[in-house]
Amino acid sequence: MSFISEILGCGSYLPERVLTNKDLSEMVDTSDEWITQRTGVKRRHVAAEGEFTSHLALTAARQALEAAGIGAQDLDLIVVGTTTPDNTFPATAVKLQKELGMVGGAAFDVQAVCSGFIYALSVADSMVKAGQARSALVVGADTMSRLLDWEDRATCVLFGDGAGAVVLGRAEDKGEGAAWRGVISTHIHSDGELENLLYCDGGPSSTRSTGYLRMLGQDVFRHAVRKLSEVANEALDANGLKTSDIDWFVPHQANKRIIDGTAKKLNMPSEKVILTIEDHANTSAASIPLALSQGVNDGRIQPGHLVLMEAMGGGLTWGAALVRW
Repeated sequence: MSFISEILGCGSYLPERVLTNKDLSEMVDTSDEWITQRTGVKRRHVAAEGEFTSHLALTAARQALEAAGIGAQDLDLIVVGTTTPDNTFPATAVKLQKELGMVGGAAFDVQAVCSGFIYALSVADSMVKAGQARSALVVGADTMSRLLDWEDRATCVLFGDGAGAVVLGRAEDKGEGAAWRGVISTHIHSDGELENLLYCDGGPSSTRSTGYLRMLGQDVFRHAVRKLSEVANEALDANGLKTSDIDWFVPHQANKRIIDGTAKKLNMPSEKVILTIEDHANTSAASIPLALSQGVNDGRIQPGHLVLMEAMGGGLTWGAALVRW
């Protein structure tokens, strides 16, 4: 017997504190007009003092479990995509396991920066399809504000904090052409030769500190549009699909110009693109599940809809996932 992994529910959480472009203009040499034109961001949420990545993830996870109609005791697996764990170790996922009351199973983190949710989904989907887990919680959560140099206007205007989660459940694969909902395929890539384009200049082994996020913006933009359109087409081609078959395009919310450029290369109409960047900024691994939750909660994403997701992050890493909702 072969299996598929269905998405049973999703959840999200954004910290209460909102930092607007006007607020940033009082902190660094920038303006609302400059930020909006170059990024599409108007405001971002920032975690409060004492509010950690695990706290954000916990609220999103509880929402996802409630939407899925299952309890933490029913979970076999937790995979958290994050670049900003509470501690160097243990994994944020095991903190989540404890707080949710999940007994048994396995919990671990995946670190692929902004591609973290796609990577985590790929791992969990593979384990469910292999029969190693009956149900899995997949979380993307980051407090990117903790890695920002607030005097670097090229980076501090781009990022925000947040968390999103989905619950996967195992179902029998009824064969090609059967009416089912779930993860159709995932596609992940990386290229270590490009690590210097987007990185953090610290770490426990090198500097014994977290360091600050650093980015070569023009180079990242150039690679992003090409790699994201390529991996999206890879997902479509692998399943014999066309852009016109997609109901919703849910991209990583890195920069509106990147999203627009990728959509143009894919011939994806703007009315099919779910955008949250104006209100969320770039929440790294959280951005896709946050956008998914918004699309589900406002009624746009409906059962049976075909959803294409893609992301690129430091490493460079990039990936795509195709899901029947």
